[in-house]
Amino acid sequence: MAKPKVFILEDDPSIAAAVRSSLEDEFELVASEWNPAAVLQIHEQMPLVTLLALESSSNSVAEGYVRVLQELRQTGHGGKVIAYTESTERSLAVRAIQHGAYDVLSKPLDMSLLRQIIRRAARVADLERDGLGVTEGAGHDEFSGMLGTSPSIHRIFDAIRKVSTNDAPILITGDSGTGKELTARAIHGRGLRRQGPFIPINCGAIPESLLESELFGYERGAFTGAVGQKKGKVEFAQGGTLFLDEVGELPNALQVKLLRFLQDHTFERVGGHQAIEMNVRIIAATNVNLKEAIEKGTFREDLYYRLGVVHINLPPLRERGEDIALMAMAFLRQAAAHYNKSLEGFTREALEAMRAYPWTGNVSELSNRIGRAVVRAEGAHVTPMDLDIAHSTVPGDDGSISFKVNQQRIETDLIMKAFTLSQGNLSRAAQELGISRSTLYRRLRQYGMDRTLDARRVLGLSPRASMTEH
Repeated sequence: MAKPKVFILEDDPSIAAAVRSSLEDEFELVASEWNPAAVLQIHEQMPLVTLLALESSSNSVAEGYVRVLQELRQTGHGGKVIAYTESTERSLAVRAIQHGAYDVLSKPLDMSLLRQIIRRAARVADLERDGLGVTEGAGHDEFSGMLGTSPSIHRIFDAIRKVSTNDAPILITGDSGTGKELTARAIHGRGLRRQGPFIPINCGAIPESLLESELFGYERGAFTGAVGQKKGKVEFAQGGTLFLDEVGELPNALQVKLLRFLQDHTFERVGGHQAIEMNVRIIAATNVNLKEAIEKGTFREDLYYRLGVVHINLPPLRERGEDIALMAMAFLRQAAAHYNKSLEGFTREALEAMRAYPWTGNVSELSNRIGRAVVRAEGAHVTPMDLDIAHSTVPGDDGSISFKVNQQRIETDLIMKAFTLSQGNLSRAAQELGISRSTLYRRLRQYGMDRTLDARRVLGLSPRASMTEH
């Protein structure tokens, strides 16, 4: 596998040499001093990450570096820029963030930390560069919009390919929001019946008194108000696929009628006496544990085995690793286009927060949060506060059992949760944590969090997402 390319734009040969010595084992490095053609050089090299030295804002060379940031952003450069400086002027760091820097570090550089940040930045840039990682090799077109490169989702893709070649009934299980209907549509779209209709019906959303007639139709005079004959979903699915979502909610009487249809492909409309034969494939889905429902007597065991000739169980989002970032980028593009907003992606902290979040609502919750975050976002990148997710600014868990390292992780996570609850208010955050405001501010400075939070205020972002004193 090729090493990620990193471009080093640094005037000091000793610093460039030190960075090269520390990183060359993992990254492909290209170094250059600042010059008017720097932007062209970066575009020609197409690095995933560019390291950019910033000096005092009074220095004309520093202004040149800032212009590099501006031009890279304006020309649509797909890589990430990590700036570093020994200047204590906060305005310089804020300007770098404002012009699209992925992160700003202080000198002297901590090479271990720099390596971790470059690694993450390269991974994000790689996802964005490959069409945000959405189409190539991620199943997007082939599987009706389903996305993923993780081993667990590739097992689902393999199962879809196999079951698409036959007409066996399929039972899809999984938590709410894991994509059961998308999976059913992907099976239909690849299958023998793809030229026929795909008819979905949510068995849990229709009152029990109406469900039978919605599913099987009715004859004229079958009940009060039945002034004419009506076809049901089964008939509309002729030659195609009938998708029974939330099949675990079917009442017992309808379970019997569905079982008969699965056995001999015939049914009668409500109020009718003539058996109607249909050529329909059944795909059912549920988030209910049907084996437990069988034990409770609320679901028929014979129907369970008829429906589940093939059983596909969808993994929860928290078990799909990098698929979270992949789908988040896709949802961000969709939402940004819908709301006519120009966004470049997510901050490093936002990506870390999404990876750590449990996602109990799975893909549906992810899509919903991204949509809301796009509406809220006021900068070029979506932040954890836009997502309304607390995060830790400490590098990811590397398995360390160091008390100091883990104490910092815990404290930063609690601080960010407090800022989320207090809508960025420093005094209320301190009150939530049970510490004084001065103690909280010392912790922010100790962990380098004051720059991240305060930069938002300097940039004029929403008071809800800035560090205030009130």
